[in-house]
Amino acid sequence: NRILRTTLVYWAPIMGAALTPMLRQYKALKRDNPDAILLFRMGDFYEMFYQDAQCASRLLELTLTSRGKGTDNVVPMCGFPHHQLEPYTARLVRADQRVAICDQVEDPKKAKGLVRREVVRVVTPGTMTDPDQLDATANTWIASIVAIAGQFGAAFLDLSTGEFLAWDCDTTGETGRRRLSERLRAFAPREIVHAAGFDWAAGSDAPIHGDALRTPVDDYLFNHDEGCERLKRQFNVGSLDGFGFRGRQAAIAAAGALLQYAQDTQKCGLGHIHELLLHDPSDALMLDETTQHNLELERSTRNGERRGSLLHAIDRTVTPAGARLLRRFLRAPLLSVDRIVERQDAVEELVGGAALREAVRRRLKGVLDIERLLTRTVSGSANPRDLYALGHSLERLPELIETLAGARAPLIRETLDGLDPCDDVRGRLAAGLTDEPPATLRDGGVIRDGYDAGLDELRSIRSDGRAFISSLESTERERTGIASLKVRFNKVFGYYIEVSKANLHLVPEHYHRKQTIANGERFITPELKEQEAKVLNAQERIEALEQELFTELRRQTAAQAQRLRRVARATALIDVLAGLAETAVADDYRRPRVDDGHGLVIRGGRHPVVERSLTDRRFVPNDTRLGGDHRPIGILTGPNMGGKSTYLRQVAVITLLAQTGSFVPAESAEIGITDRIFCRVGASDSLSEGQSTFMVEMTETANILHHATPRSLVLLDEIGRGTSTFDGLSIAWAVVEHLDAVEHGCPRTLFATHYHELTELAVELDTVTNLRMAVRERGDDVVFQHRVEEGPSDRSYGIQVARLAGVPSRVVRRAAEILANLERDEYGRDGLPRRAHADPGDAAQPTLFGMFDPEKPEPPAEDPAIADVLAEIRGADPNALTPLEALNRLAAWRRQLRGDARD
Repeated sequence: NRILRTTLVYWAPIMGAALTPMLRQYKALKRDNPDAILLFRMGDFYEMFYQDAQCASRLLELTLTSRGKGTDNVVPMCGFPHHQLEPYTARLVRADQRVAICDQVEDPKKAKGLVRREVVRVVTPGTMTDPDQLDATANTWIASIVAIAGQFGAAFLDLSTGEFLAWDCDTTGETGRRRLSERLRAFAPREIVHAAGFDWAAGSDAPIHGDALRTPVDDYLFNHDEGCERLKRQFNVGSLDGFGFRGRQAAIAAAGALLQYAQDTQKCGLGHIHELLLHDPSDALMLDETTQHNLELERSTRNGERRGSLLHAIDRTVTPAGARLLRRFLRAPLLSVDRIVERQDAVEELVGGAALREAVRRRLKGVLDIERLLTRTVSGSANPRDLYALGHSLERLPELIETLAGARAPLIRETLDGLDPCDDVRGRLAAGLTDEPPATLRDGGVIRDGYDAGLDELRSIRSDGRAFISSLESTERERTGIASLKVRFNKVFGYYIEVSKANLHLVPEHYHRKQTIANGERFITPELKEQEAKVLNAQERIEALEQELFTELRRQTAAQAQRLRRVARATALIDVLAGLAETAVADDYRRPRVDDGHGLVIRGGRHPVVERSLTDRRFVPNDTRLGGDHRPIGILTGPNMGGKSTYLRQVAVITLLAQTGSFVPAESAEIGITDRIFCRVGASDSLSEGQSTFMVEMTETANILHHATPRSLVLLDEIGRGTSTFDGLSIAWAVVEHLDAVEHGCPRTLFATHYHELTELAVELDTVTNLRMAVRERGDDVVFQHRVEEGPSDRSYGIQVARLAGVPSRVVRRAAEILANLERDEYGRDGLPRRAHADPGDAAQPTLFGMFDPEKPEPPAEDPAIADVLAEIRGADPNALTPLEALNRLAAWRRQLRGDARD
């Protein structure tokens, strides 16, 4: 920046008048790109002017200067060296700016008058393709959305990899709008392209959400017929029916518009986009945004970082493409048992073969991001190091294929059998590029010796000329007797001979004086200038020929885009399978049994993220039995800090991993195919939408109740706690009853709660079982065992947790007194507390049921039924009853008190 500032401050006033035609050129290009910051190439710099300069100087922390000082036309300006284009462009884009890159499209030496310039690329948040500026482990999606006759459609494109998908919704109205919102949340695009007239319906009951940059375009871009023709031209087909898009007007319109937008911004062919896939969410286990967040699928809820997420815990891939594929696997687990088993077979073979697994991972470590390198190659922006990295990655392929030649798993065999090692592409790149090519062509030395005879000849001429000039110094020293004579070079005079003042009398007559300097004079000779012409002419021709040869090498490589893409996908899949096997071995995961049943049985299950975070103790494994031969709903009670939320999450995570095809952190698992996982854990609010914690909780609960099916897995934690106790208990009770009554069967459900009254549902409903987190008491202290047991819990241990959290002892003691009063039923018949008085002596020992307190007078037995029940209770011996007999008696007493005549 210091060099740039000095340069601009010095030259701007001097060049003010001369650059007027240039500014007219700038303004004309800016008119064509009014909504973008225009980076205007001037020699070795990219410059910005007017409002663009003011905005960019702030975002890029560049010095804002001006040209035309001292005149009436002062123009703000700033800029940066051309080799910093990608990082500076990325910084602008991350600030939600569109950037139009304007380059010189003719050689300044050959230009007559003003150099011709054109916008060669427009970069937006959704169209970045430089691998160095992107997250290697995640896709960079750009989306387009459309509504045709009330039907919604969307398309999603990752320009950096060439992945292209389209979707439409078979429902209209608010339901369709809600599903569109779900798709946008699932893909999380960085930019959304939409027709200028699209109704975002901010006041709708189902608004379309998203934090992506919204880019309006002309409505005609979404014309179905034109979009269809555009897509057919791109894929060189006569019909889109083969892609599965017959009758899907909204999907085709969205995809056609997005393709046109990509072509308009990239200003080049998009040969790496060679197929359009139909996106069908029903093909995969569905995870809504809330569930992904609560399960910490990709980001930790604590700090928003990747560390602490499920993806971080299981990701042992060694290639960028493999990491992206694993992420997609986690976001869309399979519903097909056959496909799941196919992946499991492959992982199992790699788990069992340690030498094979290690060899595969070792071979893959040399494979770079083929997908994104290929994109830059096809777009014409790949530099020499990009092509070298591509060739180097292909060199690993023969060894990888040989290593896996004996594999038996069908998925591995299928992946390798049709794999083309692209030997011709690899050989061409190896023959054409030097072993350590420079970052840019301008640095020279890109093409290997022996690749082109013409280039070799020019290099020989240059080398001979330089050798002659190098030897000229010693020759002239001998001839003239001037021991200090030097042959030097600069860009102004070229090669020259420098002689000091003390030796000027020895200078021969054929030396021509060129310049006088402080310590002597500089001369040239006809012989020196002749050799100089040979060297400089050869160098200029070498640069032009290297440019031509490299461009052709890049074009030939780009022509093999489809073959190279298949290589990228194959290596990514092998990487994921080997990574899952490595995780299974390292963390003691076991192969689960997945079937079409409705059961979910886990023995010794663990939470992979929590387990990895523990350093001072072992994770306590737990069993789970829901559905199938077991009751599908579990009411889980127990104290805070007892591990209820972790237990809920680990059941979801194990189910998700099983349907991904991974092994799972458990001794064994039997998973019936799950169509959706709903995880409502933790409290949150939405200040931007004016929603309280309770409102968000109820909204998410409503979504679960509307969409849960008998094959769903529902995990609910503390539903109803955001409102009054009676309201919350009532809502929680009704939610369980609703899940029990789901048509065709109850979804597998875990319901964690502090409402101990809910445990009574196990008596009323034959779908409900009670579970509790084990606690061991030691006087006033408790030990949380983090173990799930059958049966209800009768206490929440909140006061003990408060003590552990460091609440002052005086507050803890007073809380215990108040709890004792409350448990003694210190309320009047109007429901108001009589007083939370303090016992002047020892704190009263709380009793669970005031009706059994021997100090309390017996209530009047006005109703004979009540008297009969009380008599039976007093006469019952709890130690002589089995749990089932006790539950049956409790149910009978309840019916008796209600006057129910049923047995």
